[in-house]
Amino acid sequence: MDPSTAGHLDFYIGLCLAVGSSAFIGSSFILKKQGLLRLAQKGSTRAGQGGHAYLKESLWWAGLLSMGVGEAANFAAYAFAPATLVTPLGALSVLVSAVLSSYFLNERLNTHGKMGCLLCILGSTVVVLHAPQEEEVVSLSTLAEKLKEPGFIAFAVGVVASSLLLIFLVAPRYGQKNVLVYILICSAIGSLSVSCVKGLGIGIKQLFGGKAVLRDPLFWSLLVGLVVCISTQINYLNKALDIFNTSVVTPIYYVFFTTAVVACSAILFKEWLWMTLERAVGTVGGFLGIILGIFLLHAFKDVPFSWDTLPLFLRQGHQGVLWGQTYVALLQEDTSLAE
Repeated sequence: MDPSTAGHLDFYIGLCLAVGSSAFIGSSFILKKQGLLRLAQKGSTRAGQGGHAYLKESLWWAGLLSMGVGEAANFAAYAFAPATLVTPLGALSVLVSAVLSSYFLNERLNTHGKMGCLLCILGSTVVVLHAPQEEEVVSLSTLAEKLKEPGFIAFAVGVVASSLLLIFLVAPRYGQKNVLVYILICSAIGSLSVSCVKGLGIGIKQLFGGKAVLRDPLFWSLLVGLVVCISTQINYLNKALDIFNTSVVTPIYYVFFTTAVVACSAILFKEWLWMTLERAVGTVGGFLGIILGIFLLHAFKDVPFSWDTLPLFLRQGHQGVLWGQTYVALLQEDTSLAE
């Protein structure tokens, strides 16, 4: 098989794995949320309040299993395709989560939300079509050299420092009031976890090729780093899901996570170094389309708008639009559950 054919085959394998990953991950949010709601009805200590009763909940474990399958597929996708190709396809998990939450969690998906989902898909398609090519890294030794570059070291130190600041200073005061706090922690740490996944994927390819990868300290360092990053992400993502609506958490997490991963990949793998102007504009335009879709999903989530009610919204002086809605706090959510 010639290199060009092998490259195309890798592309389609990575694409299929990324799409399958989004389906499983989108479903996992719903299963986890249902498990957390069931625990709240039982009066157990909430995850948002530091409780870990969800570890005894079967639905939560089903969601974790679904996420595990999705992440495994995602893991494999990163081994076959560039991060800037794989990560934007996570928008499909936003679509899956938004649609399923409207059916199983009674979280309304209005016309703005449906338009937002469509924009996420279109934007992701544009990003994929214009995805930059990463520098070829075929061995752990090559990756080790890239990890030592000043740009990546500065990025990694900044991510760790900002995450520790959010975890120990910001989260205790504002975590239950602002959805961005927990999501910023997950996204920042997630950018490093993707780098670990890419490195492990390279190592596993070398292992199947007969290389003595298991003797390389970098392989085990990447594995430990991945476990730490994923554990942190799961912990704070559970807190966000427990306090805020899934239709809010999922899209915002996607935007920040994708931004962090693209930035990390651009620094580590030099994905944007040799891009043409056309590809750069297409990639940025597609990502802006995704952000616009996320904005429609989030900013207008409480507006009771549909095509049938459009004439009412066009009337002068209509007061039905609820601007400035605040997030649901723990006490308010507990009261609604009790009713």
